[in-house]
Amino acid sequence: MHAIFLIISLALTVFYSCIAPAQPGLQFPYSTEKELIVDSAAVVSAHPLATRVGVDILRKGGNAVDAAVAVQLALAVVYPQAGNIGGGGFMIYRSAKGEVAALDYREKAPAAAYERMYQDSLGNVLPEKSRFGILACGVPGSVDGMWEAHRRFGRLPWATLVEPAIRLADEGFPLSEREAASLNQEAERFRRYNFSVPAFVKSEPWKAGDYLVQKDLANTLRQIAEKGRKGFYEGPVAALLIKEMKRQGGLITLNDLRRYRSVWRKPLIFSWRDLTIISMPPPSSGGLLLAQMLTMWGDTLPLAGGFHSAEAVHRMIEIERRAYADRAQHMADPDYWKVPVGSLLDVNYLRRRMADFNPHRATPSTSVKAGIFSSTSEETTHLSIVDPEGNAVAVTTTLNDAYGSRVVVSGAGFLLNNEMDDFSAKPGTPNLYGAIGGKANAIAPGKRPLSSMTPTIVLRDGKLSLVVGTPGGTTIPTSVFQVLLNVYEFGLPLREAVHSKRFHHQWMPDVVFLEEGALSEEVRHKLTAMGHTLQQRPSIGRVEAILRLPNGKLHAVADDRGDDTAGGY
Repeated sequence: MHAIFLIISLALTVFYSCIAPAQPGLQFPYSTEKELIVDSAAVVSAHPLATRVGVDILRKGGNAVDAAVAVQLALAVVYPQAGNIGGGGFMIYRSAKGEVAALDYREKAPAAAYERMYQDSLGNVLPEKSRFGILACGVPGSVDGMWEAHRRFGRLPWATLVEPAIRLADEGFPLSEREAASLNQEAERFRRYNFSVPAFVKSEPWKAGDYLVQKDLANTLRQIAEKGRKGFYEGPVAALLIKEMKRQGGLITLNDLRRYRSVWRKPLIFSWRDLTIISMPPPSSGGLLLAQMLTMWGDTLPLAGGFHSAEAVHRMIEIERRAYADRAQHMADPDYWKVPVGSLLDVNYLRRRMADFNPHRATPSTSVKAGIFSSTSEETTHLSIVDPEGNAVAVTTTLNDAYGSRVVVSGAGFLLNNEMDDFSAKPGTPNLYGAIGGKANAIAPGKRPLSSMTPTIVLRDGKLSLVVGTPGGTTIPTSVFQVLLNVYEFGLPLREAVHSKRFHHQWMPDVVFLEEGALSEEVRHKLTAMGHTLQQRPSIGRVEAILRLPNGKLHAVADDRGDDTAGGY
């Protein structure tokens, strides 16, 4: 069974200089900052302009939630692959006083959705139908989520937070070489799935230094700035979205939009070593998988070879294999499926899961099943923020695949997600990321699809230690898992912990995916001899992390796999 991964291979670059005319409010060229140590506040995001927006909001007296809202909206303009107002996400919040909260603004299936909507009359799955075009779209949650987060925790006026995104969309911004190449790569799909040509397509190929101007998106953002959530879910913007649905035969209705609400959920909080870890509960699998994997890793495991030794990698693979088997059967939207959280995190249960672990041999995934109890998306983006007061926010948001469904709402200028692919189109059939699901994650009206997003905050001795997260579809939990082990088990500096090459196993397909250069030839040979199947793939994740140092300063690191940038003061 072959997993399809559409994550673009990314490497460290700086933005190109060019002779493009200067635009008001922008400085060009601008460069990425991968690491910095600051005294008071830090922002790490997928784009230098979005990071700058977050830092500016903090300097104006905004708190971490204000900055998170402004950064997300800016990313919807400058990072259209994943930044969005037409998608959804999750937020983990911890105040300086210790208050914690988890916000679920995941997309929902339209009321007209049904379980077999991506199967033909013979029951065969039609994968293109859930990945591209109007039927791939779930009801967007991002605007409601940002509005709700601001309503509860924000400080600055809402319109102040939307204004930078309006300006970036209206005036435009210069593309990096990477961004130009990405738009060029998707040009054919943008034409195929839209009746009018969106701003992402032009007559000649994009090149570094070209300005991307999005006037329709700027007008949509003005509606959101003036009317809040109603500016998106009602009024002219909603009318344009519904018009697009009717034009292309989509399922989302005005009632779907009006009824959408994000949900405050109880954060998943667990202990590991001397740490307290706060992460996302279902409908994200991320927090549960992270808790399972760290618990199965154990309290003490002296490994002289370190993180990339064959011994350590083998154990991590076997842990990931068992956790993802549980994901396939037991994890889903808790409003529609009883997720056995307590059983999945029971220490004795997890010890039994590792009872057949062989330190010298791989366990075939065909012999690993989900646990039995007694009756008792890859193109995503993450941002981490700590404000001067010590409030912390971890946000992961997505359209699912790069540019989502590729459908741009005509006249409104924003991309719609393809999150319906995160449901199980049919039990046992893999989705875009090769993830297999069952009845728990079947399509149902109003249901949220299972996610892997893992925004996480780590405390040590009750004090803020780390804010971390990453994009990467099903690779998200394993990436966060590996970064936490790098920092807290193997003692790596944060930059090395984030930039180290990664690997991934998710039960099915029974393959260990490796970044190029992740493991030495000696280690690869040992793992192959143990029975592991290794396969090189493009880059895994783009981690954004902020670590509180013993002296109280903040060490912010942006992943070197993209244009990700750290900022602060």
